[in-house]
Amino acid sequence: MKLRLDKYVWCVRLCKTRNEATTLIKNGKILLNQIPVKPSKEISISDTIQVKKHNAVFSYKILELVDKRMGPKLVQTYLEDTTLDSERTKYAEYQLAQKEYNQFGVGKPTKKQRRTITLFKNVTETD
Repeated sequence: MKLRLDKYVWCVRLCKTRNEATTLIKNGKILLNQIPVKPSKEISISDTIQVKKHNAVFSYKILELVDKRMGPKLVQTYLEDTTLDSERTKYAEYQLAQKEYNQFGVGKPTKKQRRTITLFKNVTETD
């Protein structure tokens, strides 16, 4: 069975859309056996896929080929997560830093925060 990398990445839910998978592969964010390849590259069993997310690299080993998108519970039978704990820690630290950055009063306010600010301003002006 021959299968394209972009289709497999979409089928095993590493990306939400096939177009997103193609774009990530073209930009070098998804590697096959640690080598940047084209989205049309054919994959085989026991190849490794590396996905770069911000400052961490997640690794997966292909156990079986599949050409149809599946439910999240079935992904484990087709893909083995071989990511190092240090990479998971790096990604968790990144997420924590982003969460701290989005605290109230730091950076651009979210829509909910803007509503709260507007409500506060309106209440204080009428007093």
